[in-house]
Amino acid sequence: MAVKLVEQRVPRGDATRQALMKAAERLFAEKGLSNVTIREIVEKAGQKNESALQYHFKNMEGLILATHRFRDQQIVDARMASLERLEMETSDPSLRDVVQVMVRPTFMLARERSEFRRYIRAFSLMLAAGNVSALVSVRRGSGESDDRIAALLRQALPQLDPEGFERRLDAAIRFISVSMHAHSHTTNAFRGKASDLFFSYLMDALVGLLSAKESEETLKLSREVAIFEGRSGE
Repeated sequence: MAVKLVEQRVPRGDATRQALMKAAERLFAEKGLSNVTIREIVEKAGQKNESALQYHFKNMEGLILATHRFRDQQIVDARMASLERLEMETSDPSLRDVVQVMVRPTFMLARERSEFRRYIRAFSLMLAAGNVSALVSVRRGSGESDDRIAALLRQALPQLDPEGFERRLDAAIRFISVSMHAHSHTTNAFRGKASDLFFSYLMDALVGLLSAKESEETLKLSREVAIFEGRSGE
């Protein structure tokens, strides 16, 4: 009898956490991050008082972080499977192949799961507009797949020096975030031929963004900034 009670408590706690995260995603998607209160989330999740959120997440920031971790793990798992398929198919993938491995897992999760579509609608602009490097923000718990994808990208982009590569990849990630957020607000987002066309256009744009040669003006300014910031031996 005691064993059964212990077995029931764990799923119930997990169910409450999931209910709170899903309620938050729904409300954030509908109203925006700054327009949602803890009370609204708790009520939407079917809980009786605000202590439920505080017990499981401490505060709103803890809830948001836990939501990111939950969704990040889904992305990482799907991306790793996609990466392994690509590596089995070819030892010399094209830039477009690698970019698709970066983006398609998130796109397909949004296509298959309405809750994931709400997550993108609620949170994707945070990544695009954040002051922290987008590269740092997307590496939550995804080190191995990110390192392998980065190695493939470096192989496909030999024209960029390390600093230029970091800048270009940061810009690409922000562009992906803005594009996915905008698409998430369209009719039948992530579904149908129009969505397939969006994804193909997005791949075209990312290949162009990543592969463009840096101008002499950009290289000159990059050296000047490096000297000013003390990152150059000149």
